[in-house]
Amino acid sequence: MNAHAFTSDVAFTPTVKAIQARKGSRQSYARVEERGGWQSAITPDLAAFIEMQTSVFLSTANGDGQPYIQHRGGPAGFLKVLDEKTIGFADFSGNKQFITQGNLADNPRAFLFLIDYMMRQRIKIWGTARVVENDAGLTARLMPPDYKARPEQVILFTVSAWDANCPQHIPQRFEAADVAAALGERDRRIQDLEQEIARLKGVSGAAAKQ
Repeated sequence: MNAHAFTSDVAFTPTVKAIQARKGSRQSYARVEERGGWQSAITPDLAAFIEMQTSVFLSTANGDGQPYIQHRGGPAGFLKVLDEKTIGFADFSGNKQFITQGNLADNPRAFLFLIDYMMRQRIKIWGTARVVENDAGLTARLMPPDYKARPEQVILFTVSAWDANCPQHIPQRFEAADVAAALGERDRRIQDLEQEIARLKGVSGAAAKQ
């Protein structure tokens, strides 16, 4: 149960609201709150966005409040929406520092930051997370098929609130595979055009000899 008056209160603390008031943005955010605040359930559009990502940043903090950000990646679909409140993914074996797992053991609050550079879109998701060990069925459900990585455990993220940022200042970048596919299509088109030009030259040459 969310004890906040508004879902956005997970980020807009009294101190944050005081700064917003001093800098002139509180009124516009208050109108958002009056309309119900940020969404707290995963919508179909958000689910589609989440599951097409190949990269995510997971933020946690230890018991003393020291923040930590860790990157997680995999093929599109490695992040799975399990229901309207839950995101899950297989946590692949890495350097075995286990900072995220230790932080979540002391403090379950967590944050996901997703950014799509091609579409220039970013999503912020607040919530809690927990590590699930030794659950072969869940691991198999979340493990991307044919992906060459060893799952260490599973992380389940429960959504409290989410918000989308505007595209301002996001540099537009493209996945290497998408660029390669576009260049391949361009090269095929050029080859087709060159063959058509050669054919037309042959027709023109034959007509000139008649």
